[in-house]
Amino acid sequence: MASLTPYLALPLAAAGLAAAAAYVNGKYHIAKDIDALYRQKVGQRNFEREVRAGRINYWLVFDEQINRRPNEDCIWTPTRTYSWSETRQMSLRYANWFLERGVRRGEFVAFFMQNSAEFMFGWLGLLAIGAAPAMVNFNLTGGALTHCTKVSEARIMLVDEELQDRVWGNDSLKGLGMEIFVLDEQLKDSLAAAEAKPVPKSVTDAIDITAPAALRFTSGTTGFPKAVRAPVARVFAFVYGKFSRMGLNPGDRWYVCMPLCHATAGSTAVVSLLLGVTLCIVKKFSVTNFWEEVRDSRSTALIYVGEVPRYLLTNPPSPDDKNHHVRMMYGNGMRPEVWKTFRDRFGIQIIHEMFGASEAMMTFINEVRGDYLVGTIAHHGLILRNWYHNLYVPITIDHETGEVVRDPATGLVKRSSYARGGEATQAVPDKSAFVGYYQNPEATEKKFLRDVLRKGDIFYRTGDSLRRDDDGRWYFQDRLGDTFRWKSENVSTAEVSEALGRFPGVIDANVYGALIPGHEGRAGCAALLIDPAVAKTFKLSELLR
Repeated sequence: MASLTPYLALPLAAAGLAAAAAYVNGKYHIAKDIDALYRQKVGQRNFEREVRAGRINYWLVFDEQINRRPNEDCIWTPTRTYSWSETRQMSLRYANWFLERGVRRGEFVAFFMQNSAEFMFGWLGLLAIGAAPAMVNFNLTGGALTHCTKVSEARIMLVDEELQDRVWGNDSLKGLGMEIFVLDEQLKDSLAAAEAKPVPKSVTDAIDITAPAALRFTSGTTGFPKAVRAPVARVFAFVYGKFSRMGLNPGDRWYVCMPLCHATAGSTAVVSLLLGVTLCIVKKFSVTNFWEEVRDSRSTALIYVGEVPRYLLTNPPSPDDKNHHVRMMYGNGMRPEVWKTFRDRFGIQIIHEMFGASEAMMTFINEVRGDYLVGTIAHHGLILRNWYHNLYVPITIDHETGEVVRDPATGLVKRSSYARGGEATQAVPDKSAFVGYYQNPEATEKKFLRDVLRKGDIFYRTGDSLRRDDDGRWYFQDRLGDTFRWKSENVSTAEVSEALGRFPGVIDANVYGALIPGHEGRAGCAALLIDPAVAKTFKLSELLR
């Protein structure tokens, strides 16, 4: 009998090659990287196609979703559900109300509002006329409230009824000369009874890719919040880019209890409506009501910030913990120590952890299934690690001075190893790549770092410290500079220090964030230097009050 060896050699060799290829792919995540690059290319191509076709018009695309599903749920609230056609009608009423008050393309209307269907009607109404809301944080008071409103140059302010005392009691805010409208029951009834006239074609035809989607505020680095003008084009970039990979489809229902004035929840809201996803909006986060609202709204997706999972785990275990339709979550700040416990207890197997800021210059969205990527904000295999080697660069910071460390011989920035980590920076072709801080060129300039890898290059500074391990897993380490995060809010140490320093007898106030076991972010602390001349009579109780 002839030997079978020649006939077996080829199949055995093929099997060996397949096994080797599988090993290499598993170790270096080759297929995943190729898929990510392909999706990125497709998303960019689709976005550019829409730009060429003149379809980067929010109201136009939103209206198409309405025509596909007029009687399905568009906005759910605990008290009422609005269909897509009802949402269109209410939004048009707001659009015409704004037009009657002289709001024009490119302008901002100050929103001092909590989450509600009316918030979305007003936002959609402004987008329909090429204007946008200035998202003033409803927690602000005093000088910070006045500052944000002034920066927006808004001529009109829309205020929730329960927040009106902060406005009427603020003389400097009233001194800006805006028209202030309280969204009370009388105004709501008047808007609901108005005719839902289509926006004039002359108005809609003037809307292009440069129209604003929102004016948002971020702590930036020092002092009062900085404003960021988010163009509509950025919303569409998310639709065709990162959000397109999250598996959201018409019929999905997204529960939003985080403030719409913040970038994470607000971006989710406007992007969802372009995708035909139902928004399930509640006024604010409640540990007690969270899962009941999720079940009542039949939500399939959730928004979170880091504190939310930890708070929800404080509830006693219940047989209803997995009694919901949620299959995925999206947000930022999920801590590694609560990640698995939360996932397993509530049965949510897909978590999209995001890293980014209101400026949205450097943004990661990491889909996490299973244990391998728990606690990470991004994952790059061998191909992407090489592809992005000189795009995403960790740099060395002197933690005593807060200054960038440079090589005295070359003058270039000292690059940190990925494993050790450092301040995350991103290479940009020029300054125009960053949307910048609205009407604040000095703060914008501080976000750029020059002469990093070579003379004349420009990098964007995130102000956050990240690291990446040898397997390509990215981890958030800490915020840098003089801001810290507490209960999902960015706190400016300079702003707090200034406020404390105004109290009689305080010579200096050094404000910083301190880690507290069992809590997200850092709690505010202050070390005070008291004038020795008044130390014996210094009234600490008055300072605390």
